[in-house]
Amino acid sequence: MNNIRWRNNETIVRTLYLLFLGQVVSFILALMSFSSSLVASLGVDTPLTLSFFSYLALTLVYGSILLYRRQKLLVPWYWYLLLGFVDVQGNFLVNKAFQYSSITSVTILDCWTIAWAILLTWLFLGTRYSVWQFFGAAVCVVGLVLVLLSDAGVGGGAGSKPLLGDTLVIAGTLFFAMSNVGEEFCVKKKDRVEVVSMIGLFGMLVSVCEIAIVERQTLETVKWSAQIVIAFTCYALASFMFYTTVPFVLEMGGATLFNLSVLTSDMWAVLIRIFFYRQQVDWLYYLSFAIVVIGLIIYSRTENHRTSVPTLEDGNLSPKYQVLNEETENSRNVAIA
Repeated sequence: MNNIRWRNNETIVRTLYLLFLGQVVSFILALMSFSSSLVASLGVDTPLTLSFFSYLALTLVYGSILLYRRQKLLVPWYWYLLLGFVDVQGNFLVNKAFQYSSITSVTILDCWTIAWAILLTWLFLGTRYSVWQFFGAAVCVVGLVLVLLSDAGVGGGAGSKPLLGDTLVIAGTLFFAMSNVGEEFCVKKKDRVEVVSMIGLFGMLVSVCEIAIVERQTLETVKWSAQIVIAFTCYALASFMFYTTVPFVLEMGGATLFNLSVLTSDMWAVLIRIFFYRQQVDWLYYLSFAIVVIGLIIYSRTENHRTSVPTLEDGNLSPKYQVLNEETENSRNVAIA
């Protein structure tokens, strides 16, 4: 009896810890959105440069730890190059969207990452989903369509070109989905420090190349001020904390808990929009948020079963990878230990 009670208490503590950790990630994501939106409002259109400092910080901190270990890479470098490339494109498109759309629309439309992840893992990795999961995802899409209607003028969405901004966000979430799938696989099978440091390194290199092509002239016209420097610094710090925390949530709780936790960043975005920007939030946003929450709850109500994670030998993935199911027994054992 005491043993059962101890296990129940341990489960409750672990669940509360994961929920707390998830909310930390959600709050950090809201800070990133706020900082990026602030940079856009100051008239600075340099989304690649904004992300560059985040990757630089990751490289300096975690790269130093990796060099101190003097160990060989557990994952081939070209996989990290691909992971860094798609991550940079996701950050670029979403940060660019703040030039045209509101912070609320951008953060809510981030939920498209779930739909893309389902599609990618189903087509390329052989993941199988239940009818309830597909139904929950469909409900989420309905909620996101309401945001598009609001930004199109039905509900008076904010932004200079809201539909363009919304399109950029949706495209960015496709790259984020690819990044999340790759990162979750790596942190569950390999080493967190290596994953974060390599994302930082290759993300930084890709950013430098694209900045030289896309943003060089724009950077020359930027009139740097204390506000702009502070906004860039806040984004870099928030992004650094985000990339540091996300691997723990992915390893311990799985993608479902991660996406559910990140969803609450929309509420932080609404509060920021109301109190900082002093903008009115259309009622369609609240309805959209409620529908998305219902959809994600439906999606998450699936039976726990063992996840088959592929091995990565010489750069070859095994054909099936259950990336979006509930946490595995191994991740539960890691959390308890």
